[in-house]
Amino acid sequence: MINLVPRKEIPLRLTVATTAIAILLTLIAGAGIFGVLGYNPLAALYQFFIAPISRPDQLADLFVKACPLIIIASGLVFAYRANVWNIGAEGQMILGAMAAGFVALTWPNLPSAVMMLAMISAGMLGGLAWGMIPALLKTRFNTNEILVSLMLTYVAVLLIDWTVRGPWRDPMSFGFPLTPMYADAALIARVELPGVGRLGQLHWGVAGALALVLVAWFVLTKTLLGFQVKVMGDAPKAGRFAGFSPALVTVIVMAISGGAAGLAGMVEVSANIGQLQPDISFGYGFTAIIVAFLARLNPLAVIIAGLIVALAELGGDSAQISLAMPKVVTGIFKGILLFMLLAGETFNRYHVIITLP
Repeated sequence: MINLVPRKEIPLRLTVATTAIAILLTLIAGAGIFGVLGYNPLAALYQFFIAPISRPDQLADLFVKACPLIIIASGLVFAYRANVWNIGAEGQMILGAMAAGFVALTWPNLPSAVMMLAMISAGMLGGLAWGMIPALLKTRFNTNEILVSLMLTYVAVLLIDWTVRGPWRDPMSFGFPLTPMYADAALIARVELPGVGRLGQLHWGVAGALALVLVAWFVLTKTLLGFQVKVMGDAPKAGRFAGFSPALVTVIVMAISGGAAGLAGMVEVSANIGQLQPDISFGYGFTAIIVAFLARLNPLAVIIAGLIVALAELGGDSAQISLAMPKVVTGIFKGILLFMLLAGETFNRYHVIITLP
């Protein structure tokens, strides 16, 4: 019989050791799989972990890939620390992109600073509003926020698909489901360094994502709101005894996580796409859930976790291109990596005690 007993303290050396062992086991398992399938194991691992960051511009692209994951996961940390399970960040991201796109397409002649501020606000409000639906249904009717937020994701996917094929479709798109391109004022600028120029696709949204992480860490660790969130997640009975409102905390954390997802949608479209189309997220909202848990619900660790997951994504693409490796194989390897990291987290949090019958 296997029993999991929570640890009273989690030492830093144990966290480092479990992470290193998880990565080592992933490399061994991955090399075995690649060898069995007829690929050079060393070449495959090189494409996964080294090739995507072998040049400065590629390292910059890694941060670009991680940017929406970091933003969304920073918001989800609040919800999950409060034991509120927002699984609909994908839909909230889409609604945020649509709200920001409405501003960009309706008022294309706004000054750049005004345009960017309006789009950021609209994106956050769009995601927040979509997140409020499961929050209010949970607090008013005690519905399951997991199911409601997840189902609303599919509504959001259909809504943007209808919008770009119907009322917002560009008449000059030759029938393709695309909106008109955003004006220059609605596009997030690329980062240019003196004497170096541009580094790949690096944009200022990445700096905003890193700043958001710092704000999330400060709020969660240094404010009364963060204390309420942690108490309601760790000891809800104690929180209610102290006068904290579970309904209010639920609404607040859903608003924060939904607003962050909406902001990610605005950044992704304005920085990398430049117009609305049916597929704007590519699963970022769901992948960010993994990032939040890999970060152990720590806002600062979200940066590292986001980069790890983004590296796995870029490495899979690199392996497909360089080695003609099927997407299924790269998906299996990424799955093993995430499984090992999450398994390491289990050993990190619990003593595993095996008792014989």
